[in-house]
Amino acid sequence: MLSLLKYLPAKTRNLARVNPVAVRYIVDGVLAVSAINLASSNFNLFAMRLGATDFQLSLVQFLPQIFTMLVLIPGGLLMDSLHNKKRIVIVMITIVMLGYFLCSLSPVAGSYSIYFFLGSLTLTVSAIALYNIAWQSFFPGVVGTNLRNYVLTLRTRVSLIFAMIAPLLVGIILTRIAAINGKIIAHQAFFICAVFLFLLTALNFRRFKRSRHSAGMESKHISFSEIKTTVKSLLHNKQFLLFTAVALFFHMTWHFDWTLYFIGQVNYLKMNEFQVGLVPLGATAIQLLTLKFWSRKNERYGVVLPFTFGILGLSLCPAFMIVAVSLPISLGPHLFILLHTLAHVPFCVVTLNLFQCILQVTDNENRSFSMSVFACLICLSNAVMPVAGVALYHFLGIDLNGFRNTFGIIFILRIIAAGLWLLWWRQNKNLNNC
Repeated sequence: MLSLLKYLPAKTRNLARVNPVAVRYIVDGVLAVSAINLASSNFNLFAMRLGATDFQLSLVQFLPQIFTMLVLIPGGLLMDSLHNKKRIVIVMITIVMLGYFLCSLSPVAGSYSIYFFLGSLTLTVSAIALYNIAWQSFFPGVVGTNLRNYVLTLRTRVSLIFAMIAPLLVGIILTRIAAINGKIIAHQAFFICAVFLFLLTALNFRRFKRSRHSAGMESKHISFSEIKTTVKSLLHNKQFLLFTAVALFFHMTWHFDWTLYFIGQVNYLKMNEFQVGLVPLGATAIQLLTLKFWSRKNERYGVVLPFTFGILGLSLCPAFMIVAVSLPISLGPHLFILLHTLAHVPFCVVTLNLFQCILQVTDNENRSFSMSVFACLICLSNAVMPVAGVALYHFLGIDLNGFRNTFGIIFILRIIAAGLWLLWWRQNKNLNNC
């Protein structure tokens, strides 16, 4: 890896020499993002080809997120009790590998294949959530505050490149395969590739070394009194509570249409696998091109204010879907890909800034628990809101008018979310780097 440094910018080369742990975080991001995108870009297509109904498609989001809620808070308490979080990260990666492998075996379950897939996917998503909490807790201890924005920007930039390649590759391969059985086999191969990439992730993470400080300390025992103290401390953190409330409402409006987007692309825009793959490709490409711009805005204005523009960009997505499905079928898919791409110009600040915002409203001692509570609430939104979106669509009429009316409501809610976030920023300008 060191031999490749000569091809990198000077600032990155210096970072690799001074703080090699930060570079390993970037490598970790590349491998994990590649694996997750390769597998997750075809969850809904795979479920559909296993015979899933509209309701079962919504369960692809619902069941994994509900189970993740059950394990996040105990997992966060466990991580806070461990001074060395390296072991739990590797354990979670191992479980992710097992989950993806089981996903690849779903077709052999016959008439129970969709349920077998949902169970395997639930295991995988829960492990990925705990893996994210673990490395996020590990990150601040090895990367200084002055380097966080730069390291996260570089990790995001490199990860976005591979996030572009995965859905494009998936779309090209699936489009070239005519038979449904062949497409299912291709889906299975994608899951196996994800297993291999996470194996490389584990090997990379094993090379992190424990700090001398943590090596000389023993793990804390979790007691009811300590849990009570931790919860009480969290409930008195007004900045965290207000931040969580505003961020949760934003995520609820964001998650509302996740299943509906797939339904719109397949049922109303009649997009094939390649076109479906172009949607995340365009969104990722435009984020990559604008990432440096938004990173500079973070350095100038802090990480909270630019986040507002990310929410506003997402607000345009439902409006653009309404426009696309209202056009002739020969034009709608192409315009949708273009408009969806433009709406993601400011979206990279959501990925880049949310984690940094959480760091500013949480303390070091109970950070894993605080992140777990936050992630648990986001999981609740991620579980319920896609189902609620499908339910609203059915209530308003399972037709084009009902579809457009549903997206109109989502558009209004996202505008409100942007306004609430901007109000929260104005009331919390005293936060560091905000």
